[in-house]
Amino acid sequence: MKARHKRFLLIGVALVLLGAATALVLNAFRSNLVFFHTPSEVAAGEVPHGRTFRVGGMVLAGSIQRESDGQTVRFSITDTAKVVPVVYRGALPDLFKETKGAVAEGQLGDDGVFVATQVLAKHDENYMPPEAKDAIDRAHRTATTVSE
Repeated sequence: MKARHKRFLLIGVALVLLGAATALVLNAFRSNLVFFHTPSEVAAGEVPHGRTFRVGGMVLAGSIQRESDGQTVRFSITDTAKVVPVVYRGALPDLFKETKGAVAEGQLGDDGVFVATQVLAKHDENYMPPEAKDAIDRAHRTATTVSE
């Protein structure tokens, strides 16, 4: 085999390996990507089924219920237009309270209840995740437009 052919073979093998490495990295990135959705989007069915995503908004007043096992908590998240029931097993953040901002990460169950694997609460009096604030503003504008 000539040196020129060996060089082309080496370049070809390198390109195949580079392509395979790129495909693996992109696949890992896609499987770890978690999108944010609002309760209105969840209610409209615009969320991925069988995939993890985040839903955020305000914790509905009077919706926090602790079950007898001491670990399971049920609550509802709203964007002022729609409400999503959430169930979470584990310790909630100290700042998690009714009428305060929260983001839950998990999957939507077949029964329409969001099964959270992680719950995040706002970290001070003035902070709300930008996505949650935009979603609440949009839902409020939509609710105002509909009621007029």
